[in-house]
Amino acid sequence: MPHVVTEACLKCKYTDCVVVCPVESFREDAEMVYIDPDVCIDCGACVPECPVQAIFPDAEVPDKFKNYIALNASKSKECPVINQKKPPLAK
Repeated sequence: MPHVVTEACLKCKYTDCVVVCPVESFREDAEMVYIDPDVCIDCGACVPECPVQAIFPDAEVPDKFKNYIALNASKSKECPVINQKKPPLAK
């Protein structure tokens, strides 16, 4: 069960989560980060690091954010890996 980054990360992009990922499953674009479901090992280390509670196990993603499951899967295939902390975007 991979984890999923949801809407709270959009135009926020805290990257505390990417530093603790043991398998570099995070990807980024200009507006948010995504988790590659083929790389995520479901360790959950990223969840408590997200200050905006944007990350959920895929089976627990709230209904209003279910579209982010497919979005993470697709965007993670086209975005580069991020494994270093960066300043968050201004909201």
